Amino acid sequence: MKKIQKGFTLIELMIVVAIIGILAAVALSAYQNYSNRAAFSELVLAVTPLKTAVELAIQTRSPANTGALEAAALGIPANVTAGADVHGSSVANGLITMTWRATSGGSAEAMAGVTYTLTAGGITPPVQWTEGGTCLANGFC
Repeated sequence: MKKIQKGFTLIELMIVVAIIGILAAVALSAYQNYSNRAAFSELVLAVTPLKTAVELAIQTRSPANTGALEAAALGIPANVTAGADVHGSSVANGLITMTWRATSGGSAEAMAGVTYTLTAGGITPPVQWTEGGTCLANGFC
């Protein structure tokens, strides 16, 4: 008489555990990248007041060239805050630069020093903006 096998063998259970481990490792890194991109979007959104101020300066103050578009001039604010953190912001020659500042702990330290830039395409409205910065290479924006 033949014995009927009940349950799983040890090797079958080990294979299932290995597959779950591999899937978890892949999912964790994808989730980490997704959460970093979500956090960085806060910085991208914080560019809006500077972008609007530069556009208003071009439309209402008629600067001679983009070299006149500086922070704390022509109604352009000196710096902006992004959420609870204060990240670096600057406007020089029509180039808006936002820099992620390191915060204590967590995955935000991996983004320290990553920049997002917008370059004004001239002083003729409507202003065409060009995105740049190290966030493009890092996949954050």
